[in-house]
Amino acid sequence: MILSCQNINKSFGDHHVLKDASFHIEEREKTAIVGINGAGKSTLLKIIIGYLSADDGQVIITRGKSIGYLAQHQEMTTGNTIFDELLTVKQDILAIESRMRELEQSMKHAEGDTLAALMNTYDRLNHTFEQQNGYAWKSEITGVLKGLGFAESDFSKPVDTLSGGQKTRVSLGKLLLSRPDIILLDEPTNHLDMDSIAWLETFLMNYQGAIIIVSHDRYFLNRVVTKIVEIDQGIVTTFSGNYSDYAQKKKALREAALQAYLNQQQEIKHQEEVIARLKSFNREKSIRRAESREKMLDKIEVLDKPTEARTDMHIELEPRYPSGNDVLSVSRLSKAFPSQTLFCDLHFEIKRGERVALIGQNGTGKTTILKILNAVIPADAGEFQLGARVKIGYYDQEHHVLHMDKTVFEELSDAYPTLTNTKIRNVLAAFLFTGDDVFKQIKDLSGGERGRVSLAKLMLSEANFLILDEPTNHLDIVSKEILEHALTHYTGTVLFVSHDRYFINMTATRILDLADKTLTSYIGNYDYYIEKKETMTDFTSVKATKAEAATEDSESQNKISWKQQKELQAQLRKKQNDLKRVESQIEELEIRDKEIDELLTREDIFTNVEEVTKLSTEKETLLAKLESLYEEWEQLSE
Repeated sequence: MILSCQNINKSFGDHHVLKDASFHIEEREKTAIVGINGAGKSTLLKIIIGYLSADDGQVIITRGKSIGYLAQHQEMTTGNTIFDELLTVKQDILAIESRMRELEQSMKHAEGDTLAALMNTYDRLNHTFEQQNGYAWKSEITGVLKGLGFAESDFSKPVDTLSGGQKTRVSLGKLLLSRPDIILLDEPTNHLDMDSIAWLETFLMNYQGAIIIVSHDRYFLNRVVTKIVEIDQGIVTTFSGNYSDYAQKKKALREAALQAYLNQQQEIKHQEEVIARLKSFNREKSIRRAESREKMLDKIEVLDKPTEARTDMHIELEPRYPSGNDVLSVSRLSKAFPSQTLFCDLHFEIKRGERVALIGQNGTGKTTILKILNAVIPADAGEFQLGARVKIGYYDQEHHVLHMDKTVFEELSDAYPTLTNTKIRNVLAAFLFTGDDVFKQIKDLSGGERGRVSLAKLMLSEANFLILDEPTNHLDIVSKEILEHALTHYTGTVLFVSHDRYFINMTATRILDLADKTLTSYIGNYDYYIEKKETMTDFTSVKATKAEAATEDSESQNKISWKQQKELQAQLRKKQNDLKRVESQIEELEIRDKEIDELLTREDIFTNVEEVTKLSTEKETLLAKLESLYEEWEQLSE
């Protein structure tokens, strides 16, 4: 055991956030803390790290173990560049390296006991340097920064000029490089794209320390964690397994508790009926028997009715009327900004009943496509056409569709003037706005509250084509599951952008992958997309569209067949993978070449003929391999 929380209590006023919370973490264990928004997850992390004090109870950390913490929001004004900011984590290694260089110069002119003492110090420092991976500190920093989505051109940017999300990524990089025995992460995936999240998953799965994560990313939790600590109405319960295991066990426990409650209620009702019947006989013996049963009934410890996962939020999405079969047709769509071309010559179609997820790295233009389809911004070229009887309902992650100076009640009543006040209040109550909450101005709401207002407007729209931009942002896990259920039972058509892979997996019937300024279509959910992307088989390019009727024959001759596209893209992807493999091998061999050079400067090595011969032979073999790899790299790069 590396960490233990024992009987932690925490209240804010009359609100009891944590009640006798107890759990422990083993070395190298990966744990998630889950619960609805406001349950106390971040509070618990802050108590563990010492930023908040518990009202009662204690946190015990094994003596000598280090702990690191990443908060959701970071302030960073150091004057350093991104690379130099991460380099601050390696100051101990740099100090050792500097001292080793000084000793090397001193040893050139030293003799006798002085030389022996210098060599002894050098050997000790070199051993520490190697243990701390000193020879690879630069590549380690570079690898972490690239893994977290920074390009090499970003390394020299001052951190003071970065956005809040970028500063959080820099802080995450520093924390990962420092390698504490216990890592506490509060929503680490919030500012990462899918590739960066996948890299972080691999890093954390292979991490040798213990990890405690607060995250709403269920796909991420499924991949990383082996234990779930749930906070539910202040009560902490521990479950073994990943998030899906927890969800199944939680469901089974809730069903068992509900069945026990129903059985007891049935038994109580039965006993009350028997008692009433016995009393109705109006005989002394039967009355005594009734009284005996009443005493037994009074001794029963009545079970509380189990609460549902979330009974206070309701989303019902249903179109007023169906659309035609052809919902959306996009052809030759292009968009560029002065500093960047986002995409060009996009072609795709969406049919009635499809739930299409548009995915891709940050900055590729996903939200821009949705804005073009909703006439928020114009395209540079191309066109799109909506099908017959198509009515769009738009959910904007930036909530531009909301009016900041209106109240929550006015936002709905002005949009749907035919609705009665009672109907509007009932809808708002379904989205957790009750009492005076409905008179709050939109500008005063949190991101999650604005999201719920947008969802309420979406539900009332009765649209048959929903266009959603990051609909799960700011929603807790239970709210996401409610939205998933609503979308999977929705009989209309959906096009959405999301980074939530679990949400995509549960709702999407098709994936559009926006990469390299073009789209590729995959029929299936996110797991299917990953499988097909890895094997590079059975995918269809959405660039192949119907030609104009007047020029159909001539254009069809210039089009590459579906099978040829498949073969060409598979060949290209194989070469791209080969290029990455060669670059990785070159990097490994170059690092080893430097290590050998460093070893050959050590007196205990260069005075050992056998060791020098061994290293020299290895270096010759290594250089020959490098020469071959350089040639292969040149061919692949072309």
